[in-house]
Amino acid sequence: MRRALLLLAPALLLAAPVTTAVAATGIATPAKTPVAVGTGGGVASESVEATQAGISVLKNGGNAIDAAVATAATLGATEPSVAGPGGGGFMVIYLAKTKQLVTIDGREMCPARCTPELFVDPKTGAPLDFELARHSGISVGVPGMVAQWAKAVRLYGTKSFGSDLQPAIRVATDGFPVSVNFHQSEVSTLTDLQSFSSSRKLLLTPDGQPLPVGAHFVNPDLARTYQLLAQHGPGYLYTGPLAQAIARTVQSPPVTPDATITVLPGMMTTKDLSNYVARNRRPTHVTYRGLDVYGMAPPSSGGTTMGEALNILSGWPLGAEPRSQALFHYLESTRLAFADRNAYVGDPDYVPVPTQGLLDKQFAATRRCLVHGTALTSPVAPGSPYPPFAGCSTTNRKPTTPREGMQTNHLVTSDRWGNVVSYTNTIEQLFGSGITVPGYGFLLNNEMTDFDFAPPAPGGHDPNLPAPGKRPRSSMSPTIVLRGGTPWLALGSPGGSTIITTTLQTLINRVDFGMTMPQAIAAPRASQRNGAATDVEPAFAAQPYANVLTRTYGENLSVIGPPSFDPPVIGFVNALEFLGGGRVQAATEPARLGGGSAMVVNPNASGPGR
Repeated sequence: MRRALLLLAPALLLAAPVTTAVAATGIATPAKTPVAVGTGGGVASESVEATQAGISVLKNGGNAIDAAVATAATLGATEPSVAGPGGGGFMVIYLAKTKQLVTIDGREMCPARCTPELFVDPKTGAPLDFELARHSGISVGVPGMVAQWAKAVRLYGTKSFGSDLQPAIRVATDGFPVSVNFHQSEVSTLTDLQSFSSSRKLLLTPDGQPLPVGAHFVNPDLARTYQLLAQHGPGYLYTGPLAQAIARTVQSPPVTPDATITVLPGMMTTKDLSNYVARNRRPTHVTYRGLDVYGMAPPSSGGTTMGEALNILSGWPLGAEPRSQALFHYLESTRLAFADRNAYVGDPDYVPVPTQGLLDKQFAATRRCLVHGTALTSPVAPGSPYPPFAGCSTTNRKPTTPREGMQTNHLVTSDRWGNVVSYTNTIEQLFGSGITVPGYGFLLNNEMTDFDFAPPAPGGHDPNLPAPGKRPRSSMSPTIVLRGGTPWLALGSPGGSTIITTTLQTLINRVDFGMTMPQAIAAPRASQRNGAATDVEPAFAAQPYANVLTRTYGENLSVIGPPSFDPPVIGFVNALEFLGGGRVQAATEPARLGGGSAMVVNPNASGPGR
């Protein structure tokens, strides 16, 4: 059977987080812990099974890179709505032996038949409806995840690719209890999952309904896929039988006879898969309050946008300002940085991206001087990140407001040798395209919808239009911060374009506001992305500074909702802080989306929190 629906007792389902849930098979699931301190390395992720997978690799001689691959692969089993071999991501790595920061771009690529009109209706000339595009074959990009995993292990790991997949194989085989978050994800995407026979078979009950909380979910097809990848290497996905299955699924999605949605076929071929390459790219780098902040360069916009915002913020003494004023400066810094992100950032293999200018402190000064005592009116025009930098910089470029999926995952790992990984990956929307590869147990991404849908008007410029082999712009912001030349923090978040603001806000909470890392993660969030309103969590709106932001500074705060998850949240941070003496603090969300899982190899609960 695809799965066994062995329900837990209701009393067990409602038990407090400190208890241990035991599935009907007798397999124990350790409790989630949001903070762990100790030595030997640490891991933090959304899933307790995934975090445990990374820790097991560290205990068996693997390094942080091996642990990151093991954790990510296991998330493909435990969090199929946001992870798995059908997606891609960005990995930032600190190599202790050489004191280098390296990054690997595993972003998905557009098939060879892509054109700038990929998402334009040929009959009307108008952009396709987003939902139609999302759950169609045309949204699926060539997956980069497996190539990225294999390259990371080959270049920087200490174990083998096949060895690092073993924990994920065990979890997919043995299974785990369905969480509230897993169940709610299925509820919110039920129509899509019901519309594809392979997804219905894998993820729903026999009568096509969401798996109930506590059901024991197993995925033998994914376990077999991982076993084949372990045996044959990444070529099995890019040139072997799995490549053929992916191309066939994209070209002819397995739509059910009773589907109520329209599904368009895609154009991916096996040649597209065989041409995929995971690329090393130079990380972004800015200095902030004496720290070295490293991130992901384009085609991710995370490093440039966060770096520009930090450069803007460096001109204000946030820690000495009243909290409302400091938050006003935070919101205006991202408003301006997002205007520049949307105007200039795309795949650097296809468009010239002024990365150096965007990260220049003199350019930041030309943006900072636009901020006075009242919120700017969005959409703010982009600046000109080309020297010489002078005055308060604006251009005549038309501001844009792209759409980006909110569902991603982030993980962090470290080891006893001092290596560190900050890794964000995704299949885009919840359950990606909604299309499972029949017989292989994983969903395909819808990353191509991260491209802009409509070409600009004549004379306009858009760096993020589809093209053959091009990678869409992303907001993923895996970040590593050095203090005195050695790692101090590693952090990141899911959340589409709110990834950038979430990671930035968590960093300034820690650096400028003096919060501990657990406090910085738990604090209420706000996200301004050059929009008319600033998205805020309900807990942020309830704070006294929210009224000051509105009445004194003219910020338009909009509480996010209606919630598809209760309560509505922005982001889901996983982080590491290095405390000295080989000790590390792993920290994750204590409450958002049910909380995450933080572990260390050798626990030591007496460690300081900062």
